[in-house]
Amino acid sequence: MAYRTVNPYNNEVVKEYPFATDDQLQDALATGHDLYETMKKQPIADRAKILHNVAAKLREHEDELARACTIDMGKLIGESRGEVELVAIIADWFADHGEEILKPEKIDTIATGEAEIQHHATGVIMMVEPWNFPYYQIMRVFAPNFIVGNPMILKHAANTPTSAQMFADVVAEAGAPKGSLTNLFLSYDQVTEAIDDPRVQGVALTGSERGGTSVAGAAGKALKKNTMELGGMDPFVVLGDANMDDVADIAWRARIYNTGQVCTSSKRFIVMDNVYDQFVDVLKDKFSQLKPGDPLDPNTTLAPMNTKKAKEKLQGQLDDAIAHGAKVVYGNEPIDLPGQFFRPTILTDISKDNPAYKTELFGPIACVYKVHSEEEAIEVANDNPYGLGGIVFAGDADHGAEVASQIETGMVFVNNFMSTLPELPFGGVKLSGYGREMSHIGEFAFVNEQLIVKADKPNLKNPAGGLVAFGPDDQ
Repeated sequence: MAYRTVNPYNNEVVKEYPFATDDQLQDALATGHDLYETMKKQPIADRAKILHNVAAKLREHEDELARACTIDMGKLIGESRGEVELVAIIADWFADHGEEILKPEKIDTIATGEAEIQHHATGVIMMVEPWNFPYYQIMRVFAPNFIVGNPMILKHAANTPTSAQMFADVVAEAGAPKGSLTNLFLSYDQVTEAIDDPRVQGVALTGSERGGTSVAGAAGKALKKNTMELGGMDPFVVLGDANMDDVADIAWRARIYNTGQVCTSSKRFIVMDNVYDQFVDVLKDKFSQLKPGDPLDPNTTLAPMNTKKAKEKLQGQLDDAIAHGAKVVYGNEPIDLPGQFFRPTILTDISKDNPAYKTELFGPIACVYKVHSEEEAIEVANDNPYGLGGIVFAGDADHGAEVASQIETGMVFVNNFMSTLPELPFGGVKLSGYGREMSHIGEFAFVNEQLIVKADKPNLKNPAGGLVAFGPDDQ
């Protein structure tokens, strides 16, 4: 698939980009490795200053960055502006806290001498990122690894090339040395070639299960550490004593934000029987008020999906769900506009043998399940192959947290919209992947956690009974 921007609002081809050559890839690998050799000897504070400048430049270029994002993949312009501010916040946070996170950790030990763990850069990181948050997905990997001292090569999604290149240009404008982040329009064969290269020491991917399987397989074959953030079928659990005004305000947003094209979108609404009818009525009302239109217009509240292919795939999944007995209580009607618009739809009566029960629907379709106990709610929440995020609404937040802790996902928010911030680790379990991005955990994703034990003189009678090297005179 060629790298090109096709505006999903009017289907116009805006710009096409040629694939990177093999020579460009080799140049990027050489430049990145040379930079690693320099950065590993550089004070972290020097990179922190550059990262603060990256944040400043992102804010300076907010208008053009937001517009490019919206034209690339259709996001509402207000959401695009919010994404630019979020990535600036992430850059500032790692600039402020990254050096402290990397300080050596002392270890209490009975070994002779003093022990500590030092955190060092490892080398070039290969990034494979998706289209739905074209700046945020980059920054989740870039900020922590830049502060560590790992250069990065970026292979972004084929339909958001303008956003990818603009982000890389902002990083360069901010004063980051060449090779800090190199955006290349790579084929997947070239990605595999990069992963095989000994100068690449880690692989970070956010994307589909299919993409994750392929890239993780290549990384495993090359014995390269990798992190995978894949799909999700996040539950939104509504207990019987939940504040329904709060639920009404959050539920529709949790499904429609970014036209539902979010790994952590609430895709399954699991609702206690005593508030089920009320919940469905409220969701129908909220969906009916959405206004489709030009996503560059601030008055638009429903944006198009990112591509024609994505819309057609979602429609096929919806048709399949209906054919297997699911009931449409709202939606599944065309929108009379030329772009890739999809009418928000509510499905109920989804049986376990329905493909929609365990398939991620990556768009504005809400699947609603009626349950009769908290135990059943937890069972339904866990009865799927994914485990990324989730939301629980309960009358008592402490009890909501008790329920949340029984849900098999990497993240759960109680009585609130799911949010992402640099201090909060992001990631999941099961088919949603492994590893974490952001927070101190994300900063350690691709570091050498090197043990250093120092002593004034050796103790040959090791009380721990471990391996001790004896010289000839000791035998």
